[in-house]
Amino acid sequence: MNKELLEVDWVGNALRGIINLEASKSESNRVLIINALAGGSGTIENLSEARDTQTMSKLLNDTGEIWDVLDAGTTMRFLTAYAAVKGLKKSLTGTARMKERPIQLLIDALREIGVEIEYLEKEGFPPHRIIEFVGQGSAKIAIRGDVSSQYISALLMIAPMLPRGLTLELVGKVGSKPYIDMTLSLMELFGVEPNVDKNIIEIKPKPYVPANYKVEPDWSGASYWYSMVALAKSAEVKLIGLRKNSFQGDIAISDIMRNLGVSTQFEEDGVTLTKNNVLHTFEYDFSDCPDLAQTVSVACGALQIPAIFKGLESLRIKETDRIAALQTEMAKFGAGLEEISTGVWRVAPGNDFPDKLEINTYEDHRMAMAFAPLALMTKLYFDDASVVNKSYPSFWRHLDEIGFKVVKK
Repeated sequence: MNKELLEVDWVGNALRGIINLEASKSESNRVLIINALAGGSGTIENLSEARDTQTMSKLLNDTGEIWDVLDAGTTMRFLTAYAAVKGLKKSLTGTARMKERPIQLLIDALREIGVEIEYLEKEGFPPHRIIEFVGQGSAKIAIRGDVSSQYISALLMIAPMLPRGLTLELVGKVGSKPYIDMTLSLMELFGVEPNVDKNIIEIKPKPYVPANYKVEPDWSGASYWYSMVALAKSAEVKLIGLRKNSFQGDIAISDIMRNLGVSTQFEEDGVTLTKNNVLHTFEYDFSDCPDLAQTVSVACGALQIPAIFKGLESLRIKETDRIAALQTEMAKFGAGLEEISTGVWRVAPGNDFPDKLEINTYEDHRMAMAFAPLALMTKLYFDDASVVNKSYPSFWRHLDEIGFKVVKK
C-alpha cells in the first residue's frame, strides 16, 4: 500500500465486533533482547508482527557489519546497547528521520561504562559504530529521566551482563515510567533481581536464566478501538487477550477513555468496550503514556471536549514532530492543540467537519491510526496507508472486517 491513497468510510450501523489485536511490540522487543542475552534458548510465543519487531528479530541473527534498523527507534537503542555489551563490531544506521533522532544520552552512558563508540556522521545522532567493549569503567551512571525511557531500558537490560553490574540514577522527572517497569518485570522473569529505591535502580551482575514467555496483545493498538467506540453512536467491541494485570503502561487508556464515554469490562479472554456518558472536559498528564496522546487529542477534538493535557514533551522527537503534525491535521476539522502555558496544552474542539478529510501521516504509524476513527464522522483519505506496518500491520484489515469500507485509490 506504500504511497497509495487509502479511502476509509463507515458503512455499517452499530460498531460491533471481535478484534484479535497484534501482539505488543514493546514487550516483544524487550523480550527478544533479554532472550538473546540469556542465550536464545527460551520459547517466545505470540511475537509481534510489527515491522519494528521483525527488524529486531532479523538483525539479532544478522552477522553483517551494518545493522539497518529502518525507522525503528526502540530497535536502534536496544541493539546499540546489546552490541556494546556483546562486544560486537557493528555500525547502526536507519532512515533519514532516524538520523535526526538523538541518541547521545545512551552513547555517553555506554562510553562511561567502557564502550568505544564513534559517530559516523552528525555528533549525537545515528549512524554510529560500536568499536569495542574495553572493560567496565563506571558501575554507576546518572542519566536524565525525562528524554526517553528507551535509553534507560537499553541500559537496564545489559546491566546483568556487565562484570560489576550497574546502578542507574534517574535524574529529574522520569517520563514513560511504566515502560521502565515493564523492562524490569520482564528481566525478573528471566532471573534478574533488580533493587529499586525511588530513582535509583541497582542491577547486580548475574546471568539471565532462559525462560519461556507469551507476549500480550498491544494496549497501544487497543487505544484506537477505544477511540472508535467513543466516536460511534452505538458500540460493543471485544478485544481478545488483553490482561488486567498487564505489564504495559498504555493500559491507562482504559481509565482515560472513561472520560470520553467508553466503559471497559475485563473478562477471562479479553476486554469488552461499550458506550457510556461523555464528560464535558477533563485533564490528563501523558508523561507515563505519551503514545496515547495523539489518539486522545483527536478523539477530544472530534467529540468537542476542551481537554487540558500535560506531558507531551517527548512527542517532538518521535517518528515525526507529533505536536506539529497534530496541529496541522486537527485544524482540517476545526480543532486545535495549543500550548496555553509552558508544558500545558489545550485541545480546542472541532467545529467544522467537511464531507471528506485528507490526512497526511508524516511517515508516522500513530498519525494514521489516531485519525482513522474519524471515518465514523466523515469520509477519510490517507496519503500513506503502509505506515501502520510499523506497529499494527493488520489495522486496515481489522477496520474492513468490522464494517468500514477500506479501499486503495
